[in-house]
Amino acid sequence: MEYKWTVLVNTTLGGLMGSINMTIVLISLPTIFRGLNIDPTAPGEFIMLLWVMMGYSIVLATLLVTFGRLSDMYGRTRLYTIGFIIFAAGSVLSSIIPDGSGNNGAEMLIAFRMIQAVGGGLLMVNSTALITDSFGPTERGRALGINQISFISGSLIGLIAGGLLASSNWHLVFIVNIPFAVAGSLWSVFKLKQTTKRMKVPMDVVGNAGLGGGLVLVSLGFTYALVPYGTSSMGWDSPWVLGSFIVGTALLFIFVFIELKARYPLFDLHLFRIKPFSYGNFANFMSSLGRGAIMFLVVIWLQGIYLPLHGFNYSSTPFWAGIYMLPMMVGFIALGPIGGALTDKYGARTFATVGMIIVAVSLYLLTLLPYNFNLWEFEAILLLNGIGSGLFAAPNMTAVMNSLPEESRGAGSGMRTTFNNIGQTISMAIFFSIAITIFSQNLPSSLLQTSLSIGLPTPLATAISKIPPSGALFAAFLGINPATSFPSSMLNLIPPSALRALTSLTFFPNAIGPSFMIGLKDSLYIATIITLIGAVLSAMSGGRYVHGEGYTNGKDKTKLSGSEHRESTSKAPDNSHWSKK
Repeated sequence: MEYKWTVLVNTTLGGLMGSINMTIVLISLPTIFRGLNIDPTAPGEFIMLLWVMMGYSIVLATLLVTFGRLSDMYGRTRLYTIGFIIFAAGSVLSSIIPDGSGNNGAEMLIAFRMIQAVGGGLLMVNSTALITDSFGPTERGRALGINQISFISGSLIGLIAGGLLASSNWHLVFIVNIPFAVAGSLWSVFKLKQTTKRMKVPMDVVGNAGLGGGLVLVSLGFTYALVPYGTSSMGWDSPWVLGSFIVGTALLFIFVFIELKARYPLFDLHLFRIKPFSYGNFANFMSSLGRGAIMFLVVIWLQGIYLPLHGFNYSSTPFWAGIYMLPMMVGFIALGPIGGALTDKYGARTFATVGMIIVAVSLYLLTLLPYNFNLWEFEAILLLNGIGSGLFAAPNMTAVMNSLPEESRGAGSGMRTTFNNIGQTISMAIFFSIAITIFSQNLPSSLLQTSLSIGLPTPLATAISKIPPSGALFAAFLGINPATSFPSSMLNLIPPSALRALTSLTFFPNAIGPSFMIGLKDSLYIATIITLIGAVLSAMSGGRYVHGEGYTNGKDKTKLSGSEHRESTSKAPDNSHWSKK
């Protein structure tokens, strides 16, 4: 096999493994918590659930640029192989957590998932850089598009495998990663080779501390903003959250100042002078910001409202929600390689821009649906969303990676992925907060009226109307009927006929549906605007640009003359201080 295809297949395996791990854990959370003997809806346990969900992403968001820089210095192939080994170790450790270990088991799971995140981060950063190293400028788009399929396919496999494996034994959710990780490690050791020069420069310790500390604090701020504080359903006014934002933002500003003065910076900020790199990263950030939490809210829409209304038991809704999201993945898989191939031939700007516009249209179309929607309309909109996302992803990634000099591809890939992860974290905090805030304003009266309509006494109906909105939504997300989480002392006071109605599959969907849709639609309107801003940024990214060649004209790579090309080459970063190892 030609070496470049060996690289593509191996990195695709790494992407497949990482994305399987993300979704297989999410869909298996109810079974995992039952195995650990934890009720995630109980008071005080919400933070455990949040850390299991978000801890992996926080590690990725804070370490990716550092991982990329280390890879540029010590070899991308070497760090990529180490990533496989670390990921395998995290999977093995997660698979041996004892049943019934309670919060201690949950804390071990959080820690071991973070170890997995370290391995996954090394794989993510270096897979893109290795493909860019191995394929020429006229082939990278197609290769990166094919590689992107592995992430989406892995998400699909994770949803299905999680539903099947967790029903047998929750430890299998982590054991299934181990053969992939071992095979990838051995393949990397024996087949991959270092094809680019390694750079012998000192590590920017101060820059690492500034960037890592700032990103950790900002990420923690957005995470804990989802935790109720005092009498508020959210934590935005918590002094810990506010302090995290203030100190984290200050550290990020200090990082910029440090990097501009450093002789050997962690990341060469002058790369942002290259339009395809800067506008491509900002467009990617807007894409993640606009879509991250929205897709999470759409999953809650399916699991908490639509599927129970149509006779699906809550315990099976996580699995079926994954099945119902298939059209979006199909659209992405179909357009990913096509978008990449078109980018190789015609450049990235047009396709990335059109892709973002299609995503924005699909988000707006979701606002037109009622909570008990027509299935075919919903699936068609998801397919459109996947098509737009697939048309955007590979061109955007290709434009960013083509603009980087060889010695900065690891750090540049880390910066791109950091934009993506931070966008998703912020998206989760902002849109979930919007949905919960509006949901909280309308839910109590809706629950009260629905409870009274099924014959509940007024005191019990009033008590039910006071359940925490975030608890109700996360219970639905975890495949738990929120009514069953009420104290037994309360349930014993309810007349049998009213109790049957309360615990039926239709009570909560009809009670929360109208309130939830108000918050979801407002979030979708904002997400649509953010995505359109991303489309504008993609359109402003300039023509086809390859580092070292400037702006080129299509497939023949004829250099363009003119002020734009002269400006871009005059502002290209000075890397003369680098030396061969």
